[in-house]
Amino acid sequence: MADKNSKQPENAPGKWYVDTTCVPCHSCVDEAPNLLKYSDAEDYVYFDRQPENPEEEKAAQFALQACPTEAIGDDGD
Repeated sequence: MADKNSKQPENAPGKWYVDTTCVPCHSCVDEAPNLLKYSDAEDYVYFDRQPENPEEEKAAQFALQACPTEAIGDDGD
C-alpha cells in the first residue's frame, strides 16, 4: 500500500501520487502514459499531472493495479 507520507516530490498536487518505493518497472507508465513520467535519472515514476476526466481516472486506477511494489496511491492531498 502506498504511503502518502513518502510521496515523490515531483507528484502533481492532487489525490493521485507515487511514493518512494517505486522502481522503474514500466508497468504503470504502460497503463497511464499521459499521466505518469520518469524522473530525470529514470529511477522512479511520478504523477506529472492529475487525471482530468473519467478515462484518465480509469487509466490511473489501472496503473495502481499494475504496480508490483504498490507505490501508487489515490488518497493523497
